[in-house]
Amino acid sequence: MGGQRRGPPFCFVIKRIHEMEPTIIFRRPVAGLSQRSLAVFVAQACRAAGLKGTVSVMVTHSREMRSLNSRFRGKNHATDVLSFPPPALDNGFAGDIAVSLDTAARNARSLGHSLRQEVQILTLHGILHLAGYDHEGDQGEMAARERHLRRRLGLPSGLIERASRPARSRT
Repeated sequence: MGGQRRGPPFCFVIKRIHEMEPTIIFRRPVAGLSQRSLAVFVAQACRAAGLKGTVSVMVTHSREMRSLNSRFRGKNHATDVLSFPPPALDNGFAGDIAVSLDTAARNARSLGHSLRQEVQILTLHGILHLAGYDHEGDQGEMAARERHLRRRLGLPSGLIERASRPARSRT
């Protein structure tokens, strides 16, 4: 048989995984979650959300989240998750996500699931923002997408879904 020899079919898959390898930064250790396992989750979530490009995720404390929220959004309080899209899709970079470990720990305790799951829920929320969704004015489109992806990725109730539930009265 003549002709040019082609490489194995898995070369494209390896290249695609390498191109999507997220950068994960833990400011403090996260119980039950390694940088590698979060990187695998981020790559899966980006593929599921249709987000192309590399994502960086920083899991940090509320003090740093407050500083970032103040600096970039003009809001002088801590928040659970922030997303920072690049000015333009440049060299395959899709953006940065910052997650509050303090808020994630509180949410996990109060909602009865693991810290690992809560960090993943917040990260998924950030990925959807980087993919162009905005729950503040989209008539529920982001909430529906988050709910679908959360189920697909095996996560408990998502951030938007929880925020839209009526508050329980405490007696």
